[in-house]
Order: sequence, then C-alpha cells, then structure tokens
Amino acid sequence: MQIKLLVEGGDMQPGPALSQKLGPAGVNIGQVIQKVNEATKGFKGMKVPVEVEIDLSTKEMEIKVFSPPVTELLKKELGIEKGSALQKKTKVANASIEQVISVSKTKFPNLLSKNLKAAVKSVLGSCTSLGILVENKSPLEVTREVEEGKYDREIKEEITETSSEKKEKLDAYFAKVLADQEKIRQQEEAAKAAAEAAAVAPATAAGTAEEGKKPEEGKEAKAAVKTEPEKEKKEKKPEKSKEKK
Repeated sequence: MQIKLLVEGGDMQPGPALSQKLGPAGVNIGQVIQKVNEATKGFKGMKVPVEVEIDLSTKEMEIKVFSPPVTELLKKELGIEKGSALQKKTKVANASIEQVISVSKTKFPNLLSKNLKAAVKSVLGSCTSLGILVENKSPLEVTREVEEGKYDREIKEEITETSSEKKEKLDAYFAKVLADQEKIRQQEEAAKAAAEAAAVAPATAAGTAEEGKKPEEGKEAKAAVKTEPEKEKKEKKPEKSKEKK
C-alpha cells in the first residue's frame, strides 16, 4: 500500500483523509505520523512531499522523503512566509544569485534540467511567480543574464554563500523598494477613499434637498387650513344682515 502526502516538515498532524486510508487497513496512524515527522524534521517550516510504503501483511513501513517544492525552498532560503499575490506590483524579497544557486542545487535531482545552469533558470521562474527580485532586478532580466553567461563562474563553482557586504547592499536596496510600495499603497487608499466620498456626496445632497422641502409643504398645509375658515366667515355675514332687517 502506497500513500503520497504533502506534509509540514516535522509537524504532520492526523486528519480524516489519512484515517480513511489507514483505518480500514488496520494500520497504526500514530506510528505513521511519528515516523513521517522524524523523517521530515530537517525540513521544518516547509511543505514536504512524502511517500509511505506499507506492507499490509506485516504492517512494516518505509518512508521516502522528497525535496520540498521550489517555492517552499525559496521561502525558507529568504525567510518569507508567502509569496506576492500581485507579483508585478508587490515584491516580497530580494535574493542573491548565490541563494538561487543554493536552491537550484537542492532541487536539481528532482528537476527535469540537464545541468545546474538550466536548474537556475527554472528556479528564477519560480522567483517571478512569488514576486521575488534577484540581484535588485526582475528574475526575467537575470534569466537573460544567465543565458548570456554573466553568472557562469558562480554556477560552475556552485557558490551558495552570499558575502555580508553584498547582503547589506541587497537589503538596503530592498528597503527602498518596500518604502516605495508602501507610499503607493497609501496613495491608492487615499484615492479610493476620495472616490467613495465623491460617490456618496450626491446622494447626501439629494437627501438634504428632500428634507428642506418638508417644512415648506407644512407651511402650505397650514395656510390652506387657515384659508378655509376665513371663506366660511365671509359667506355667513350676508345671512346675519338679512335677519336684522
């Protein structure tokens, strides 16, 4: 019996799907979870693909752990929780080419790439989908530079460590990017609030105009009430004068 799972490294939890598969087979679910967590504890904080092979006659099991998806490796490498929902507009990190090479090396055995350079280009594609800058630039631009051979030395020597000086420069650049993004966000919110206020204004003005008419209508009604008795009095006066004669 083979079960394929995508679990939180070192923190797999029991669930109904697993119970439905293992319960009828008489497999100890707690034991499976324990073994999976032991096998994946090195990938804590990442989603990890796992295959559990169980011999139903002996209940013996084998756990196969595969490297996490590229997106998970990138998030772990860059210390971010999630990617950007608006990749073209909002950036979430600024990676060095060395960090990209590091992720590429880890994932290379599972990628359909003929060499590390091809794997680097594949990982750069994932950077684009997550909203990650690379070397202060768009991953698409860096991909072109990789094709042109700009990073051949780093890739050939499999350099995965970023110097502290370079890291400081990348962080300083990204701090400016974040500041600009926040400024744009505030401007958009202000514009949205102004547009909503402008849309509400005509309705408010119309309501005020209607309220302004009501007192006038009341005055007209009162005038009409006063007028009727006056007419009746005028009509009755001639009758009184006739009786005296």
